[in-house]
Amino acid sequence: MIDLDYLRQWVGREDSSEDMLTPSLAARFHATLALPGEPAARGEEAPPLIHFCMCQPAAPMEALGDDGHPARGGFLPPVPLPRRMWAGGKVDFHRDLRVGDRVSRRSRISDVTAKSGRSGELCFVEVDHEVSVEGELAVSEHQTIVYREGAAAPVAMVAAAPGEIVETIDVTPPLLFRYSALTFNAHRIHYDLPYATGVEHYPGLVVHGPLQATLLIQLATRGHGGRRPDRFTFRGVAPAFGGERLSLNAGVVRDGVLDMWTARPGGPVAMQATAQWR
Repeated sequence: MIDLDYLRQWVGREDSSEDMLTPSLAARFHATLALPGEPAARGEEAPPLIHFCMCQPAAPMEALGDDGHPARGGFLPPVPLPRRMWAGGKVDFHRDLRVGDRVSRRSRISDVTAKSGRSGELCFVEVDHEVSVEGELAVSEHQTIVYREGAAAPVAMVAAAPGEIVETIDVTPPLLFRYSALTFNAHRIHYDLPYATGVEHYPGLVVHGPLQATLLIQLATRGHGGRRPDRFTFRGVAPAFGGERLSLNAGVVRDGVLDMWTARPGGPVAMQATAQWR
């Protein structure tokens, strides 16, 4: 049973950290995502959503939970549900991040809510991040983390319709491992197959939500003459799994808005996203 009054004591808590957007991070990000051209050099614009790889907490090994995440009860509330995932987010870009920038991030718990779903109890933790460079706001982000009592409820295997633009990518275990390393994310569902299948009862390794969002925003940027969106929102609908091909789909830009989604082969939409240009 969730003690929501207790967990809501975390609302308003803040955390801050700093990091450097180094040329080596830009090169590793470029290589992992198989981006075209050469990696951004010092002083050049870095790819959008690279900030997901920065300012991550460096919990010591003894402070990790069984799932590989930092144990609960620090900055994030100690939600007593066994499974947690990044459910979605909204990102507003105010200025470009450039290679060589010293980046600071201020994070704040903005809400904690609970409800019951088909998979049992659910708890949602809302986190607001502000990413700045030398005091100037560069990125503002709203992140939703979901904690589940059980495995995600089954989704009907109805094939998603293809977009006007479709690209596919092989989601290999090395890709998942590399992205976990880039984001300092030790959640075992992304790289530990026996854990993912035997403990959390997924059929395979789970594709990170932020990785899917990053692949989609790169597609949006390429399709818009190299201009990244000013706002990007995304929401996980169903899991996607490693060892499969993942389709990246985009519709047609209308009034500066582009609808996007990912899907498994012959399967349902895995992530929905919207890119907006002002």
